[in-house]
Amino acid sequence: MKRILFTLGVSLCVMAASAQTTVSTPDSTVEVISEKNRVITNKFFQNWFIGAGAGGQLFYGDHNKQMKFGDRIVPAYEFHVGKWFTPGIGTRLAINGIKNKGVTQNGSHATGVVYDASQFLYNQEFNYLNVHGDVLFNVSNLIGGYNPNRFYTLSPYVGLGLMFTLDEPKTREVSANLGLFNSFRLADSWDLTLDLRGSLVNDRFDGELGGRKDEGMLTAAVGIVYKFGKPGWSKNTKTVIRYTNEKELSALRDKINELARDNNALKQQLADAKDKTVTEVIVDEKNMLAAPILVTFPINKSTVSNEARVNLGFFAKVIKESDPDMTYCIVGYADAGTGSKSTNERLSKERAQAIYNILVREFSVPATQLEVDHKGGVDNMFYDDPRLSRAVITIGKYKKK
Repeated sequence: MKRILFTLGVSLCVMAASAQTTVSTPDSTVEVISEKNRVITNKFFQNWFIGAGAGGQLFYGDHNKQMKFGDRIVPAYEFHVGKWFTPGIGTRLAINGIKNKGVTQNGSHATGVVYDASQFLYNQEFNYLNVHGDVLFNVSNLIGGYNPNRFYTLSPYVGLGLMFTLDEPKTREVSANLGLFNSFRLADSWDLTLDLRGSLVNDRFDGELGGRKDEGMLTAAVGIVYKFGKPGWSKNTKTVIRYTNEKELSALRDKINELARDNNALKQQLADAKDKTVTEVIVDEKNMLAAPILVTFPINKSTVSNEARVNLGFFAKVIKESDPDMTYCIVGYADAGTGSKSTNERLSKERAQAIYNILVREFSVPATQLEVDHKGGVDNMFYDDPRLSRAVITIGKYKKK
């Protein structure tokens, strides 16, 4: 029995790939990258399934190997309900049974009918149930990437449960379960299934102790599965926007050229200083530009940490000492993978307003130099990390003359 169970084990591996779509407009280029092995996690009440099946089973007891193979097979029935947490990992609660057939020498669950008088064997029958919880691994999605239209998927599983008899003498034993759950897609919400399972229990389960340390059940059942709630997942995407507005680019080029001229002037002043005792070096601090700043937030929160307030204080100092014609746009974001659309709209707006209030009220930044905007829920913007999308980005730009 152990060798048969061992042959049901599988090894898992993960591969990654991605797809990309590019859309260009006169002012920008938008790249939408769809990742093969990453999806947006659904809410708890989505991706549930329920199923039932029927087939055949045979029991490995102390004397059952002395029976003809065909005499050992009895009908098997099963029912289960479960949930997929990701396309590759799921759990289920299952119950299966209900009749077991074998032979006995000590009269445990004996029917009174002699099976083999020469070996003192009597027919044995009893009803039982196996209630077990399993963890399923969809290797088709783990290896090949999520594909909602895939016809066949293979899901090995392991689990623990309780197997107990319904007839006297009653016994209850912990069961170890290992199997292969095969699914064949019929429609978005329906699958045809083939469940192959081995269950291992203590030798005393059938009421008779022999030379074995354990005994168990092999089951094969064909069934049907219905998926309720949302049956699949949305592919995870990352959107990268590259702005190509010529007016803004021209203004930035002019600013770079101006900084280059100032740099050359400083170099010349330093060169002239070799022949002078004192040289006055003039730096125009009004040309200072505050670097963009990113402030992140806890999930579902718009509160600003003390650490972020310290950085905002430095940021405000640079704003107040730099060109008064420079404006700074405060843009709020939320993580599209968590929360509803309306919740993300509200969160992104509250986060942007929180940064604005701190800059104006705590650090006295002129309100005329600040603009506030919000983008609602967005896909992962940096390093494929959703935590960096729960943020506010503040970046400077020159006012249009």
